[in-house]
Amino acid sequence: MQNHVLLVSCLLFRSTHADNGGMTSEFHASTREAVEAYSDRVTQAVLGFAETASIVLGDGLGWYAELAAAGEAGRTASDLALATDTQSRYAQEWLEQQTMAGLVEVVASAPSGAGARRFRLPAGAAEVLVHRGTTTALLPMVRMLRAGVAGMPELLEAYKHGGGVTWDQVGDEARQAQAEGNRPWFLEQLPQALASVESLHSVLSRPGARITDVACGFGWSTLALARAYPQSQVTGIDIDEPSIVAERGNADARGPSANVEFYVADGADPVTAHSQDAVFIFEALHDMPFPVQVLSAARTMVKPDGAVVVMDEAVAATFDPEAGSPDEKLLERLMYAYSLFLCLPDSMATPGSAATGTVMRPAVLERYAIQAGFAAVEQLPIGDFSVFRFYRLTLPDREGDTTPRLAAARRP
Repeated sequence: MQNHVLLVSCLLFRSTHADNGGMTSEFHASTREAVEAYSDRVTQAVLGFAETASIVLGDGLGWYAELAAAGEAGRTASDLALATDTQSRYAQEWLEQQTMAGLVEVVASAPSGAGARRFRLPAGAAEVLVHRGTTTALLPMVRMLRAGVAGMPELLEAYKHGGGVTWDQVGDEARQAQAEGNRPWFLEQLPQALASVESLHSVLSRPGARITDVACGFGWSTLALARAYPQSQVTGIDIDEPSIVAERGNADARGPSANVEFYVADGADPVTAHSQDAVFIFEALHDMPFPVQVLSAARTMVKPDGAVVVMDEAVAATFDPEAGSPDEKLLERLMYAYSLFLCLPDSMATPGSAATGTVMRPAVLERYAIQAGFAAVEQLPIGDFSVFRFYRLTLPDREGDTTPRLAAARRP
């Protein structure tokens, strides 16, 4: 790579600064170093894009799954192609590329000839790229971004002329990827996370408690709430009809539950004021074009001694490229990627949108909450929950406040 970068730099300088007697050798050297460094950064980005696309290939063609099934023995390119009904020449190229990228490894004890060489998944790869429904699976993230990038022509138009790209335009792959990524966290981790906050757990444990899950997506959070608190009545609502259809299928597949129901509805279709013990908005507020109105509706529908909880991305408090640990910086980069290709365009497809984007800083949420009539925002002591942070919105004195409010919500 370094030789390639140096070649690019040399060609650049020869074409732009030839016979420029006014430029010192020190200027040439320092500028060349800057060009080399930036070129390296762009080259790494190009490789990242290409290798992400190669993961999409391996997933879509069943190659990772077959390599996982083969175990330590691995597969030759022809064996892999035969087992997956694909073309061996493509399989060979992909296996070699994956090996160079560190995503696949060569079986050292196997013959070294090109046709006889065997490849296998390294330790830990199956948990990340093959196994479904676990908190270590990262393929949903890959599929999510692939779905967003696939709409590049529409994104370019929106970025240039305004408007956005709706969740419907992005399509089912993004819906399914988001649901698949969140599912294990909701079903396996959410009940104990909520139970760890005694003040919230006591509200949810009330006999006959009524709980609304606003913008519930495929309904995994709704089902988790219903099963964790069987004495409650939990309602999941979403404006996206395909998601509601999937929600009902998910509920049926997991067995009958008398305390859960799903409806296609805006975030605050008419609901009796002060009728809900708790209102949740899981990883959805930043997508909504009118977050203040949605929060206002949640404040209206919840009881004076109830709870309104927002779970959203655990981004930094402020935009500061120099601050944060390496992991925190990676999280910021990932959230901006989601925002560029998915969340912000979806929100901006609605005229008058707040255009929040995925990177909703805590101060932005607090501003929305105050504008919606809440007294304050409290960060709940729930940690290590994927890339999310939980907030409880503190209710003001509710005496005399009985005016119902309506709002429109959008949920990918």
